[in-house]
Amino acid sequence: MALRVLIVDDEALARRRLATMLRQAVDVEIAGEAADGDEALRLTAERAPDVLLLDVKMPGRSGFDLLPLLGGSGAPAVIFVTAFNHYAVKAFEVAAVDYLLKPVSFDRLRAALDRARELLRSRDAEARAAEMAQVIDALRRGATADEAPRFEDEFWVQRRAEYVRVPVARLDWIEAERDYVRLHAGPEAYLLRDTIGGLDERLDPAVFVRVHRSAIVRRERIVAIRQAGYGAIKVALSTGVEVPVGRTYARKVRALLRPET
Repeated sequence: MALRVLIVDDEALARRRLATMLRQAVDVEIAGEAADGDEALRLTAERAPDVLLLDVKMPGRSGFDLLPLLGGSGAPAVIFVTAFNHYAVKAFEVAAVDYLLKPVSFDRLRAALDRARELLRSRDAEARAAEMAQVIDALRRGATADEAPRFEDEFWVQRRAEYVRVPVARLDWIEAERDYVRLHAGPEAYLLRDTIGGLDERLDPAVFVRVHRSAIVRRERIVAIRQAGYGAIKVALSTGVEVPVGRTYARKVRALLRPET
């Protein structure tokens, strides 16, 4: 059974990477590429893809916003492809075909497409519509719950052929490293595909403080604030590491010297 696949992702590089892998897969046809939810909705109506490779977080209409508009007997199967691991449990709870974390490997994508192919073979139009309605309802409830402030409590980090769970409670500090961030937890360090700005928004500000455009530290690990010459400062952590403080963040760090009222 040949699959017609529509790629939906706001990142051009991510779309290009998925398209390259799809061209190498057997019995797969690319139905198109969409950079946002509105374009995806139009292309779905025009080209009737079997499968959506759907990013969760996009500017404007998100993946959650798009799904309720795809209901009906002709709704495509959905494979989530995202850099955010905290939606994984929710995706499996609503019986999504699969949930892929970026960067996606070819073998992992091929396995997800095989699952989608088997699903489409096994269900008739009425059952397919009913299942999608359940997914939409669950994601609507999840999207409403996500409106409340929520901070990360763990990360799943890919390391060779496995994913490693890293509780946020273990983290000492985080530093940016090109397209990744390095999570420092005691003597261990883990490389996660994310941005320092994205993590800053998802970590509890009562626990972590950003001290540099490339660094976030756990407040309770700071044991000293030291002069670094020419008006610059740095924070010393209980682990022995010293982290430079950016000028933009110096006032926030100096405020730690004042007791809270």
